[in-house]
Order: sequence, then C-alpha cells, then structure tokens
Amino acid sequence: MTKETKKKNHVPIRLNALFLAVFFLFSILIFRLGYVQIVQGEEYQRSADKKENVTARLDAPRGKMMDTENRVAVDNKPVYSITYTRTQKTSAEDREAIAEKLAGYIKKDTKNVTERDKKDYFIFLHQKEVESRISPAEKKQLNDDQYYKLMLDRITKKDLDSFTPHQIEVLAIKREMDSGYALTPQRIKIGASQKEIATISEHLSDLPGIDIKPDAKRDYPYGDTFKALFGQVKQIPSSKMDFYLSRGNERNDLVGTSFLEEQYESLLRGKKSSVRYVTDKAGNPVGEPVEVEGSRGKDLTLTVNMELQQKVEDVIEKAMKKAKSGGSAYANRDLTEAYVVMMNPENGEILSMAGKKYDTKTGQYKNAPFGTVYNSFEMGSAVKGATVLTGLQKGAITPATHFYDAPLVFGDGRKMKSAHSGLGSIGPVEALEASSNVYMWHVAMKLAGYDYSHKRFIDHHVDEAFRVLRDSYSQFGLGVPTGIDLPSEATGYNTGMSDQLAQAMFFAIGQFDTYTPLQMAQYVSTIANNGYRMQPHLLKEVREPSTQPGKLGKLDYKFEPHVMNKIEMKQEYLDVVHQGFRQVMVGSHGTAAAYFKNKSYQPAGKTGTAQVDVKSGLNNKTLVGYAPYDNPEVSFAVVVPKVREGSINLEIGSGALDAYFKLKKDGNKTK
Repeated sequence: MTKETKKKNHVPIRLNALFLAVFFLFSILIFRLGYVQIVQGEEYQRSADKKENVTARLDAPRGKMMDTENRVAVDNKPVYSITYTRTQKTSAEDREAIAEKLAGYIKKDTKNVTERDKKDYFIFLHQKEVESRISPAEKKQLNDDQYYKLMLDRITKKDLDSFTPHQIEVLAIKREMDSGYALTPQRIKIGASQKEIATISEHLSDLPGIDIKPDAKRDYPYGDTFKALFGQVKQIPSSKMDFYLSRGNERNDLVGTSFLEEQYESLLRGKKSSVRYVTDKAGNPVGEPVEVEGSRGKDLTLTVNMELQQKVEDVIEKAMKKAKSGGSAYANRDLTEAYVVMMNPENGEILSMAGKKYDTKTGQYKNAPFGTVYNSFEMGSAVKGATVLTGLQKGAITPATHFYDAPLVFGDGRKMKSAHSGLGSIGPVEALEASSNVYMWHVAMKLAGYDYSHKRFIDHHVDEAFRVLRDSYSQFGLGVPTGIDLPSEATGYNTGMSDQLAQAMFFAIGQFDTYTPLQMAQYVSTIANNGYRMQPHLLKEVREPSTQPGKLGKLDYKFEPHVMNKIEMKQEYLDVVHQGFRQVMVGSHGTAAAYFKNKSYQPAGKTGTAQVDVKSGLNNKTLVGYAPYDNPEVSFAVVVPKVREGSINLEIGSGALDAYFKLKKDGNKTK
C-alpha cells in the first residue's frame, strides 16, 4: 500500500469524528433550550413581566448670552430646586397630602395660580357640595365634560374668597405636582433658601417623592437692562406642546417662551442628563437608577453693546423726567413712553434697542425695549427722505425741481401750509432741511396726476399715488417685516387706500400709516447705506460651551450680513437726500441744527412731528439719522409719542449719539 493510499483512508475517519462532535454539541444546546423553555419558562416570564425600563431626563443648563464685547449678559446661577417625582400609582389625594406638608416648610409664590386652578381645587376639596348644586334632571342631560363644566360654573366668588392664604399656597404646590409625569422630577420651587433646604432635609422621610436637586436659573449681571428682549424660560405652553414634542422635547421641559430665548431655543438648550429606572408593574423603582450626564447649551454672542444700552436707557429716562417736570409737566402729562434703536447700517447689527415706560400709578420708569419692535406710530416728517426719493425715482421731480413754499389754496377755499411756510422757491435739499410740507405735497400731487397751477386733475389716479408711495416706502423697510431675528414683530398699521387727494398728501408727510421704531431705523439705515436694505439682527456668533472660565468656546457659527433688497436708484438721487439730511443738522433752517451743528461726529438726519390731536396740540416727536454723514457707521431712530412741548426727540437723539461716540473714543469697559 502506498503512502498516498494511507492518507486517503485517514480523511473519512477525521470527518466522522468532527460530525460526531458537532452533533453532540447541538444535542446539548437543544436540550438546554428545551429545559429553559419548558421547565423554567413560566418563571422567567413572571420575572420579565415584573419589570419595565423607564428613562427620566433632566434639563441641562442653558447656554449663556454675551454682548458684542463678550461680556456675559445672561448667565446660569447655581441654585437648589425642590422637586417632586411621583410613581405611576400616586393619587391626587396623595399629592394633596404632600403639598399640605410641604407648604409648612417652604414659601411658594402664588402669582401663577389662576381662577380656574382655584375652581378645580374647590371641586377637589368639596366635590359632594358642588355636585349638590346640580339637579338630577340637569345631570341626566350632560356628558362627563359638560357635567364638570357646569360644576365649574356653579362655583361662586364667595367660594373662591373662602380660601385661606395657606390653602392657596398648598394649591400652588399641588398645581406643580399635578403638571408632572410619572418618574420625571417636577420642579416645585427653583432657588430654595438654605433654611428651606435644611428643614426639608430633616423631613424627607415624611415627604415621599420630594427631593432637593442642584439646578440653575437665569441670572442677569446687568439687571433689568435689555432683560425683556432676552426673553423668558418657562414650561412649554399648551398651545405649542405638539410642536415641541415633535422635536423630541418632553412635556415637563423648560423652554424659551419669548424673544431671544425662544428664537434660539435649539441652540441654547443643553443636552439633557438622563436617569434610567427599572420598575415593577406597580411602577415602583427596582434597584439603583443609572444616570448619564448631560451638557450645557451653546453660547450666543449678541450684537448689542450692554454698556451703550445702559447709557441710552439713562438718556431716555433723564429726557422724559425733564420733559415732565417744571413748566412742561402739565403740557406733557400724556407723555409715557420713548424709544431708541441704534444699528450698524453696513451689516445690520443692532447696537441698542431701548425703551422706557412711565407708570402713572407708581411714578416709576421701567425698561420697555420690546416697544421698539411691537409698537407703531405715525412718524411725521421723518419719512420725507423716502418721499423725495420716490418722487425722484418716479420722475415727479428732479434734483433741480423747485416749488414755491407758500400756503396752498384749493378751489373749495381749503388752505394747507407748512409749519415753516414762507421759504420761497426751494429745491429738494432745502425742503428736507426746513421740513417743507408744501414741497412734499407737490410731490404727492404730481404722483396723483393733479395740476396745482390749474387746480385740476390731468389724470386722476390718487389710488395710484398711494400704491406708488407705499410700495416705494416698503423698499426702505416701512410697513413690512424688517426680518429681525425674533419670533415675531409688528409691521405697523396700513390705513388702506383713499381717493381723496388730501389723504395722499398726508401720506407723503408721514401722517397716514404707522411704523415701528425698528422699521424707522431700517429705513434710515437703507438711505445711509446707499440703497442697500440690511436685515437687522441680534445674533453675532454661536460658540460651543467654554471648558475654561473666562475663555470663549470654539466658534460654531458666525452671522453673515444679509441684503434684503437693493433699491435701484441713481446715486445722484441718494446724494440729494444725504445733502438734505446733513443740512437738517447744520443748515441755517435745519430743524435739528440747534442740537447737532457743533457735533464733531458730523451727523445727518431728519426730524418729524406727527399731529395726534390737533385740538390739544398732541404730537409724536421723531428723529432719524446716521453719522458720520460721509461714511456712516451708526444709524438711529428716536420715537417719542404724545408730546406737547419741548424737543425731547432731539435731546434723546443727541444724547444717544454722544454716548456711542464717547464709548468708541474711551473704549468699552469690562463689566
């Protein structure tokens, strides 16, 4: 037998041994699986049925907001919060009993308790009594929802007034408990005092579900300055619940509910920490939870200069106090608000948005910057720059067109005149300098097809004049959204159309539609920027959370300036308005020259006075402008409604520009 034959005989023997081993192993595996399934299957099933995995997520600190100089303007202050975590079997009665005890250990703010909350609580405490107020016949005709609504209706003011302060506090605590979800910590009080923490710690065994957890709440190093526009952080409003749930939020989350906190919620919200529980079928935790740490949200650098903002707020308040004191106190009794917007005309960066409201009941002045975005007014002659440019663009006038500034007399005997009539023959530059109403009226009449010299219409199209003026104004940002990065903004009030020539003439001098202070700032910025309308914005940069105190995190995003539209207009037309605006500040007939002619920063601008009540002499006083006039780096709008005496608009405007250029000269200080 050869060696080759011997090797062939060995191969089947080895294969048989391998097959036998595999068969033996599979037999053991099948036997074991059968044993587990048949003998121990019921035991394992009972064990699996007893357990559920539940994950609770806890909010992470939000990102910070810093001003344009990277000074922290919105921070997170470390605090301790009292939380309540209920199980799936906790009853309303259990929560009420815990709330009753907790009310003895903490002070709970009750300002958010509503009348509906009180009615629900009254029914909870006195259900049989309230049910007795509904007859069996009434009950028979109602479904459950209608029945409960009728119970609510049967609760009287006397019932609600019967609550003691302690009961209202218990209600406020229970209200927070009821809004939570099983195995999810619900904040009962953010920022507990040391005394409250110590007291609760001693009684935790009597307060099932109550805990004390490290937390953070928003802190504002600059106090009330710009605070309203930073926005608020609250629980998700019911009206937006579906939206946030679709984005992965949970019902108990704290989210930005207004202004910048809402606008940039997706950036500011942190990555939640999570706690994973294993519970039995009764909802009781089994074993220790597993916790996964979260991370803070991204930091925002804003365009606003907080030091400038503070100074502008101070300028407004001082001017208002001066206007409402001394001999002007009675005349300016209706003066209760004033607004300023400052922005960079080249890139749209908002430098300051300030507002003040005077509380007639308390005599206090409060910051109200939101009025720059949401309140609109007739602006008067400040819009005349747009009127002149419209006339030039549509061929109603040329840079050389002159009209005689004298009272206009119409066929029916009506007279219309400028506040400063008698200027003689003037062109568009002089008309802007002296704020000639007559010149603007001639522009409107030309656009409407009216021949004033013959007191007749050549081509009657007043409605077309309205359309042309309004469309042209919108190119500057008047009457349309500015595009600012906030959840919403007002666009002013469109008063509609009219076939009356006089109304078109009033439109041309800013006494028809209404605009916001922000729209006025965008309008004058567009002129300063030679026809480029820039989107105003508050966000400058987005950065990753810093890992080192005092240092910025990694740059994640930088806002790029956005041109909303370019007004197609000859540069010589824009230069006419630039010259006119400059003469307003320095010319012999300049309506703002008394305040600005000696300013080293060489401003240009336009004043405005809109008559609110002719009989009582009530006016809106406005001012728009930019500086330096030949290379603008800052533009601004001032709006002061309901003024009778004084030049408060000019005082505020000069004070705001003085503050800007002084800060630039001195350098920004570090907070």
